[in-house]
Amino acid sequence: MREVVIYGDSVLETKAEPVTQFGPELELLCNDMFEAMKHDHGIGLAAPQVGVSCRVFVTDVEGDRKRVFVNPEIIMTSPEQVDYEEGCLSFPGLYFMVKRPAAVKVQAFDERGKAFTLEADGLLARVILHENDHLDGKLFIDRVSPFKRERALKHYERLVKM
Repeated sequence: MREVVIYGDSVLETKAEPVTQFGPELELLCNDMFEAMKHDHGIGLAAPQVGVSCRVFVTDVEGDRKRVFVNPEIIMTSPEQVDYEEGCLSFPGLYFMVKRPAAVKVQAFDERGKAFTLEADGLLARVILHENDHLDGKLFIDRVSPFKRERALKHYERLVKM
């Protein structure tokens, strides 16, 4: 099983490369990501979080089916913003309020190369936006004020030392 990379690894802050080939290797990566996500009790996971710099993320949000997003493009977000407590598998034990659009429209491919468009709101929209940020090297702690970010990182460092 692939292990989730934790904060401090440079792959998490690097823009991921587009997927150019679909096939067994990509399907294996997606299966491994679902396994790692389930093992760590997550609802979303991006390929950089397992140390692979490619534009892929997976979701498994209650009330929705498991989904794979390859080379996703966010084509619309709602003007309405919502605060919600977020966590991240790459920051075990760290949670705080993050403001994001309430709804999103995304175009992507599945693991077999079939294109799709999805409109989502609520928790699924949040997970899509969170995981898509990972593909751009952006972390959820980057979405808060510098003061809150500094406090969160100090808190996280204390958690890691425990």
